[in-house]
Amino acid sequence: MTIAILNSIVGLRIKIPFISGLSCGFPSPADDHLDEGIDLNSAYIRNKDATFFGRVKGDSMEGAGLSDGDLLIIDKSLEPRNGKIAVCFIDGEFTVKRIRIEKDIIWLVAENRKYQPIKVTKDNEFLIWGVVTNVIKEV
Repeated sequence: MTIAILNSIVGLRIKIPFISGLSCGFPSPADDHLDEGIDLNSAYIRNKDATFFGRVKGDSMEGAGLSDGDLLIIDKSLEPRNGKIAVCFIDGEFTVKRIRIEKDIIWLVAENRKYQPIKVTKDNEFLIWGVVTNVIKEV
């Protein structure tokens, strides 16, 4: 799975109408639950100077809920920890994988059985570029 890194547009503040408590059961009049609004930048971006968007390409992370075409919110300021999903730069290409750390070994693990884990060695050009914090899906 690779991603296309998009320019950061997180400085823009836009309040969008927001409905809280959407029921998946019986319908209720939405206007009764219309809140003041929500700014998605404030809600989902912790560090605007280190946050970028990237679009998923491929199916290697489908088991983690990341599908081809999804938009990822990536924070470069977060510490990459064991078990986190990260954007990694390995041997000249970006990829999105779950990080698995075992002693002194880093593995990049896909969430699709079609793909084998990637063992990062000293021979690889490798950088954990950022940690995925959220995904925006189209339905």
